[in-house]
Amino acid sequence: MKKEVLALATGIALLPPLWAVLSGHFGVTCGAVALICAGIYVTNGNKAEDGVKISLGFLLSDLMAVVAMWCMENLPFGADLNTFVTLAVIGFVAVVFASAFEKWIFLPAVLCGWAIGLTVMGPVGTAGMGTLPIQIAVAMLAGVWYVGWGVDAFCKLLLKGGK
Repeated sequence: MKKEVLALATGIALLPPLWAVLSGHFGVTCGAVALICAGIYVTNGNKAEDGVKISLGFLLSDLMAVVAMWCMENLPFGADLNTFVTLAVIGFVAVVFASAFEKWIFLPAVLCGWAIGLTVMGPVGTAGMGTLPIQIAVAMLAGVWYVGWGVDAFCKLLLKGGK
């Protein structure tokens, strides 16, 4: 087996489980969000130089999810039409906005993060979301920087030490 695979397997075996255990101890009830967000970071090629724009994309998406939740609950058109109009308008604006500012915002993070936010907050609605948007934001950033960048750095360190 290749040493790169073993290094990655070791990094994945140690860092994400540590996050899973610790995140709940400081109030993050949606710790698994970090794993999804790390996937976006890794899919982008583990590019640390894109970490900030991926992070900004996730943070924007968290805000978008809160706004979408409010709109879906408060527009006067009925549940199905509220959902359709909200998702259509916010989705359109998000793509145009992120594309206009692609130097600072990573569109895949926006779209993935928006789905994460709606999935996590949807069942509780705006009345029950409490600190969920903050917890989601923390988990998103942990996904990019601790799990994504951290596992990559850990692997590089292991491989460098093994040469």
